[in-house]
Amino acid sequence: MSLLVERITRDDQLKSAYWIREQVFVLEQEVDPKAEYDEFESQCAHFLAYLDDKPVGTARWRVTPNGVKLERFAVLEEARGKGVGQALVTAVLNDIESNPKAIGKLKYLHSQLDAVPLYTKFGFEKAGDMFEECNILHYKMQLA
Repeated sequence: MSLLVERITRDDQLKSAYWIREQVFVLEQEVDPKAEYDEFESQCAHFLAYLDDKPVGTARWRVTPNGVKLERFAVLEEARGKGVGQALVTAVLNDIESNPKAIGKLKYLHSQLDAVPLYTKFGFEKAGDMFEECNILHYKMQLA
């Protein structure tokens, strides 16, 4: 099994990332497509994870007024439990650390409850109370 994460540089890769988000968020989790795709798409650094050369996961990050927000982590159901999520978090954090616009800024995300243990492995801590976003319970987490 080969696992690779790349920063997206081509339209075909971005199309694959959007397709994965559609499968996970819109179809599986029933997120409104209008809430899934936003005005920040073009401002983000997007990533695609491949398992045996097949696109199976995606994520993005962007600079906000509050720091650096990690977003849209999605892994296809058949690829879960195979290290894809961890590989995506690692790649995103490494990319952030190498970007002059992001170095030294607070890193944060909105984690679905099921993903809290994943982000905790990387040093993220809950910051505040549980809240609902797109009809899914989340915690804001930030890198300690």
